[in-house]
This record gives sequence, structure tokens and C-alpha cells, in this order.
Amino acid sequence: MQTLSSAITETTNFAPRTATVSRTTGETDVQVSVNLDGTGKCVAQTGIPFLDHMLQQISSHGLIDLEIRATGDLHIDDHHTNEDVGITLGQALHQALGDRKGIYRFGHFLAPLDEALIQVALDFSGRPHLSYGLEIPSQRVGTYDTQLVREFFVAVVNHSQMTLHIRQLDGINSHHIIEATFKAFARAMRMATEIDPRRAQTIPSSKGVL
Repeated sequence: MQTLSSAITETTNFAPRTATVSRTTGETDVQVSVNLDGTGKCVAQTGIPFLDHMLQQISSHGLIDLEIRATGDLHIDDHHTNEDVGITLGQALHQALGDRKGIYRFGHFLAPLDEALIQVALDFSGRPHLSYGLEIPSQRVGTYDTQLVREFFVAVVNHSQMTLHIRQLDGINSHHIIEATFKAFARAMRMATEIDPRRAQTIPSSKGVL
């Protein structure tokens, strides 16, 4: 019979949960490196200052090391770069998780930021789904089109193969609503991707596969 101490020892024997993914199209060139067992180190250079700020929230509050560099057709607008960063980040998360053995799989967090209160729940289920409940009152935060928040999460969800629910419980300031969302997402993802010492090297599913 496996003891708790031996299970904990097994969790230290996991291969590094890292990935580097590049995506080049006629519109963008994106490189993303991820370390799920990091300390929150972040380099975010997408050419979109507000998006860089939000990526830093994912890294800092998720304790994920991120290096994200992107160039794109920003002379048109931010849409393609924003979406392709989300796609490439999702692909990197998917690769870094591998077969998802030993993870908690589910994560949730309730993040306040002044008057804003955002709830995020997610499941690295292998089934992409986004339920998006933000009501952002302004069209822009700085130069960033707030419609792109949803597009970013659509891209991450589809390419990481997670189920993600985002609920806005309160909030009137657009910056606060969006930043609380990214912080809640980061903490929920940290919870879901951390290794469960009781699960050791098994798949977190009654079916035996995700």
C-alpha cells in the first residue's frame, strides 16, 4: 500500500512541465515559453501594453514562468496579435501538461479588485468550452479594445482544451473587471495544474483518460 510520504516523493519525480511553441502566420509571429512549476517570472512583449500587463498577472498570480514575444499587424488593429498570443499560449499549456497525470485538474477562484468581483472556475478536461459572463462598460482600456478579452480566452480555451467559466459578480470599472478576471484565472489555473500528492502518477479521471 502506498503511503502519503511515498506519494509525495513520486510527485518530485515528474519531468519538467515546460513547453516552447512558435506560431507564424501572414499576420503574426509569436513565441511562447511556459514553465508550470515556475516562480512567476515573466517577459511579455506583444506590442500591446495592456495585454502585456494581463499576461504578467497570469504569470505572477499563477506562479507560472512565461516568456511571450510577438510581432503582428498592429497597424491594422490588435485583434490578430491578441488572438494568436492566446492560441500559442493555449498550445504551450497543453504541451506542458502532457497527459495531465497527477494534477488536481479542477480550479476555482474569487478575485476582488476594489469594486469588481470576478469568479473563475476551470477544468483541464480535454473538452474546450468557454462560458463568458463579463459585462465591460467601456469599449477601450487605454488603446485596448475590451472585446478582445473574450477573444483571448476563446483562443486559450480551444488550444489548451480546458473548460472555463467566467462570472462577473460586481464591477463598474473596466480596468478593474478585466484585471480581476486575469488574476482569478491565474489562481484557478495554478490550483488546477499543481500536483496532487495523493494522486501521484494517475490520470485525474474516473475514465482513466482525459
